[in-house]
Amino acid sequence: MTMKMNQNTATFLSTYYFIKPWIPRSVQIWFRREVIRRRMNHVADRWPVLPAAGVPEKSWSGWPEKKQFAVVTTHDVESEKGLKRCKMLASAERQLGFRSSFNFVPGKYQVPDSLRYDLEKDGFEVGIHGLYHDGKLYESWQVFEKRAKLINQYLKAWKVCGFRSPAMHHNLNWLQNLNIAYDASTFDTDPFEPQSDGVETIFPFWVAGENNGKGFVELPYTLPQDFTVYILLQEKTSDIWKRKIDWIARKGGMALVNTHPDYMCFNGKKPTMEEYDVDLYLDFLQYIKDRFKESFWHALPRDVAHFFKNTYCL
Repeated sequence: MTMKMNQNTATFLSTYYFIKPWIPRSVQIWFRREVIRRRMNHVADRWPVLPAAGVPEKSWSGWPEKKQFAVVTTHDVESEKGLKRCKMLASAERQLGFRSSFNFVPGKYQVPDSLRYDLEKDGFEVGIHGLYHDGKLYESWQVFEKRAKLINQYLKAWKVCGFRSPAMHHNLNWLQNLNIAYDASTFDTDPFEPQSDGVETIFPFWVAGENNGKGFVELPYTLPQDFTVYILLQEKTSDIWKRKIDWIARKGGMALVNTHPDYMCFNGKKPTMEEYDVDLYLDFLQYIKDRFKESFWHALPRDVAHFFKNTYCL
């Protein structure tokens, strides 16, 4: 599975990110809400559930300890606003018995060493979320190659092994140039993303490189992103997530959710136009605990990648 970005998509994204700074944020969100509303009736057969995505490869034999399915929680920290909320989010998750990965954008804002240290000490994972979050990572091979060298430096300096591209842009061939154990830049199905070519599976899979032994595990997100559910669709409950995870559990797949502390509102404050109450996310975690109890494997992305490579690729 190559998952290359075609030229038309690359041109569209380049144009969009060029004019984006001049478009008011309220207009951006209004426009995206209108696009989703108009498309919703046309994608009901493939979002939020794509039935074909629940069929595993013939080699699939299950999760560790014979667990029914896997739960993976991840966060992309897109700005300094989100950075300031990481500790609050981690504390709330920890109280519920969950641990997540926090993916940072090292070229956009300063990530304190103390924050990374504290997260890792408490059992969380740290990953890299692009370099600048400006939509230009895949603009050309020259741009990607230059940035890949810097991303690899951060991967080494931070001693981390996971990557996710900003805005879920992806070219799995080019990502072979990163020194990673896993990538998380794809999804099973999401027709609302700018690069909407889903991988059509709720299971991890191996992306082989040209050289023997080279490659990485791909971990697609399989629950709709929080921005889509709560900001664009303006949902007031976590029912979409609940229905999807119920289906994933029946299929024995991987329920991987990607949320953003940038859009979460804490301490009972009134959410802004691009925020939602963090309790919606925490209530969903409580739902997982209550409904599935001991039947799921809750794991960090790196642990899923390690398990999958050692079980299915060696």
